[in-house]
Amino acid sequence: MNNKRQFRLSSLTSTQIILFGYAAIILGGALLLMLPIASRQGEWTAFSDALFTATSATCVTGLIVVSTATYWSLFGQLIILALIQIGGMGFLTMAVMVFVVTRRRIGLRQRFTMQESIGAPALGGIVRLTRFIFRGVIIMEGLGALALSLRFVPMLGFVRGVYYSVFHSISAFCNAGFDLMDGVAGTGSLTHFVRDPYLNIIIMLLIIIGGLGFFVWEDLYLHRGQLSHCRLHTKIVLLASVLLLTVPPILIFFFDRNVTGFSELGTSGRLLAAFFQSTSARTAGFNTIDLNLMTHSSKMLMIVLMLIGGSSGSTAGGMKTTTIATLLLCVRSSMTRENELRVFGRRLDDICLRSAVTIFFSYICLFMGGAVLLTQFDGVSLMSAMFETSSAVATVGLSLGITPTLSTASMSVLIFLMFFGRVGCLTMVYAFAETHLNAGVSRLPLEKIAVG
Repeated sequence: MNNKRQFRLSSLTSTQIILFGYAAIILGGALLLMLPIASRQGEWTAFSDALFTATSATCVTGLIVVSTATYWSLFGQLIILALIQIGGMGFLTMAVMVFVVTRRRIGLRQRFTMQESIGAPALGGIVRLTRFIFRGVIIMEGLGALALSLRFVPMLGFVRGVYYSVFHSISAFCNAGFDLMDGVAGTGSLTHFVRDPYLNIIIMLLIIIGGLGFFVWEDLYLHRGQLSHCRLHTKIVLLASVLLLTVPPILIFFFDRNVTGFSELGTSGRLLAAFFQSTSARTAGFNTIDLNLMTHSSKMLMIVLMLIGGSSGSTAGGMKTTTIATLLLCVRSSMTRENELRVFGRRLDDICLRSAVTIFFSYICLFMGGAVLLTQFDGVSLMSAMFETSSAVATVGLSLGITPTLSTASMSVLIFLMFFGRVGCLTMVYAFAETHLNAGVSRLPLEKIAVG
């Protein structure tokens, strides 16, 4: 029997292990959340609600159908927190750390699967990178919890304040967007703290650090912050992140200048709210203002930011900044009639461009297709549907408040989108499609077609 089980496991590809691994964690989390001990009422939770919550937590999304603070018991909240941590770090990262702690041998197959899971640029040093990720996550989440405790402990008391600090630090760093504020302020997400610069800045820093990616932090650490010696990946990520953290907030500030409810915050308050919403859209899921009050221009900008997401090898979701950067470089090379994609004195491989096009096309199709399905199943407006599906497929968690009112069919669509967004487009494709290698195969005749 054991031999048969080992044979079945050995026959799975690395992408299939990742796919089925996340599915197993989600199913296990859903079964635990169904238990009466997981709810405050002590009643069994419907499988659909438990599955949606477990998927949202494991895929670090943040979309909810029931209040995290008022519906789930402490046991249920801890299950959600554990799923967030596993989803944020990656279950294979935690599995490798178990191997390291128990001093078990990590074979080539496990290393290759780990590389596929976190999208590492090379197989060499994968165990060292895993240790760096694990230590980095613990340190940053610990510092975040300590900083948040200075606000939550005086407000909630020591025990509850520490618990809220740890919960929101993990949720922010993992870009999950789950919060417990319903039980304190009676308001959704962090809207109660819209005027609190300290809390806003701490949460934003955790989101940004988690969204930059472990490869970037390792690269900066190894080269002591000297960008000239860093990899091309790090340079592109930092440049894209700076642009996405500075330009969109200014646009949101301008778009919503006449919105009732925002003007009373004052200029500094509106700027803070604009920066927080823009940062959270990639892809944390917290909000400090009522998103329904935003103009359509701001909502559309938020949708774009959600779809872009964070960076590769991070806790964030979305298409990733490097994907968009590659496509923009392709546009530039086409306009300047260059034969190669060049940036920072380097050229990009054609494989990067093909992967970027595949990812972009897949996300756009699923985002729009899911929105159309939501309008058909529940009759919601197209803007609300697009906002919800972009939030799901990019694993963001921002919502215009329609998720709890959706039918089972629409919830199933969002579950699939969240799972797709966390596992990744290429992983889903490679898990079921055969890989065709063209080495040694004669090339077909070349012929041009008219484009544009």
